[in-house]
Amino acid sequence: MSFQSFLLGQYAKWKLKDVPASQRELFTKLVEKNPELFKKIGEEIERRKKGGESETKAALEVMKKYRAELAPLLMQP
Repeated sequence: MSFQSFLLGQYAKWKLKDVPASQRELFTKLVEKNPELFKKIGEEIERRKKGGESETKAALEVMKKYRAELAPLLMQP
């Protein structure tokens, strides 16, 4: 396990503490596959939140926007 993977895992445990461990693990693997995409997604969600949108609405809208890039990541083993 690389140091980056370790840090990502710890961050996921902290940020997603109410999410089941299996889903946290899936999310961590997705981020490892394309960290730049998730960085863009996170930055865009933060911009929308600062603009007054709720976190949930911002996340849903941004995920819809990046659906085409996310779908292949979910299909990879």
